Amino acid sequence: MKTITLEAPAKVNLALDILRKRPDGYHDMDMVMQTVSLTDTVSVTETGEGFSLLAEGITLPPGKKSLEQQAAEAFFQKLGRPMPGLTVHLTKRIPAYAGMGGGSADVAAVLRGLRTLYAPELPLTVLEEIGFTVGSDMPFCVRGGTCRARGRGEVLTNLTPLPECWFVICKPDFDIPTPTLFARVRPDALENRPDLSGMQRALGTGDLAGVAERLSNVFESVLPPEDREVFSIKTRLIELGALNAAMSGSGPTVFGIFSQEKPARMAAANLRNTHRQVFLANPTNWEKLEKK
Repeated sequence: MKTITLEAPAKVNLALDILRKRPDGYHDMDMVMQTVSLTDTVSVTETGEGFSLLAEGITLPPGKKSLEQQAAEAFFQKLGRPMPGLTVHLTKRIPAYAGMGGGSADVAAVLRGLRTLYAPELPLTVLEEIGFTVGSDMPFCVRGGTCRARGRGEVLTNLTPLPECWFVICKPDFDIPTPTLFARVRPDALENRPDLSGMQRALGTGDLAGVAERLSNVFESVLPPEDREVFSIKTRLIELGALNAAMSGSGPTVFGIFSQEKPARMAAANLRNTHRQVFLANPTNWEKLEKK
């Protein structure tokens, strides 16, 4: 019986800019993205027939295929062979609807697992293309590490890895639907755009302070008034010693970057007095996770 278990890393957006709305309804983005050591655990097992997704708290409407199943079907279609029976088991730790790509990370882990089991010679770029048929952030989630992402998120450039540091990640107790924020964005009217080229240079020289100085997310400028807690968490992280803090993706999760472990742990402990979902993490990539 073929089976594989992988750790699926969450992501944070070190910088996020929205350039324009495209004729197809999507937006052209420019982002620096980083996978972190907060993970879900994903197991893929060949079974008799059909496709099963097992995970606490996840239910699908009758007849609706999960993204994991859609990705698996696209994978075997690319190989030109029928899909065997598969069972995918998820152990969730990444907060849902948080701007951290938790769902996409799980799908990426399924694709990477299928590649290991059935087509280890398949180029990673082909796996990214398969992922892109399922979601815009899938190519990055398949690749991981530190990347600049353009287009809808599928045009990736590997960057110098983020220097060793600590993330304190806080998910407040509300969700922000991504379409809601995109509907509030007027790309031509955005001010205070991220300095992505400056961040790329800071990464290239291992300048953690320079990276932190350039943390930026244009979605923060269009947050509705009821979601302003994002800013109080940012302020609190900085007061607790973070080099800087920002919202990840379309939020509402906020992360702070710390250069040292002890102040990061102290900040996380402080935030846990008022927030249920607080996590410590480090920068990571798939290769590091697979060696554990």
